[in-house]
Amino acid sequence: MRIAIVSVPASRKGIPDYVKSLQKGMESMGHRVDVIDAWTEDGLRLPGYEYIAVSAEAVSLFGGKMPEALPKILGTGSGLVGKKSAAFLRKTGPFTTKALANLMGGMEKEGMLVNWSEIILNAPHAESLGKRIGA
Repeated sequence: MRIAIVSVPASRKGIPDYVKSLQKGMESMGHRVDVIDAWTEDGLRLPGYEYIAVSAEAVSLFGGKMPEALPKILGTGSGLVGKKSAAFLRKTGPFTTKALANLMGGMEKEGMLVNWSEIILNAPHAESLGKRIGA
């Protein structure tokens, strides 16, 4: 399966280790995986993928607000309606579940069908989650 991982870290710091581990886990299952940085790229390529996994971090420990790059990248991909997707959120604080709900809401607002969501604890956990894709 052709999968895009949209990396949406809280700040412009590049691709986090847990996203690379998620990619490694998915590739070990035989999938073709591309990582797209939401801060530096646009979402024009997203409709070409069979499955989209969004991996994000909340902007702050409290409130569960998503980074401004999330609606920007999802809004530029015009063919996302009905696209199967997964929402992954790195555990950051006491409002992680609210942040995950905000992430899923942002994805569903663009018409994406979120059929899997998880909270990522660390890089090894992300790799094990990546191995479960398509299972």
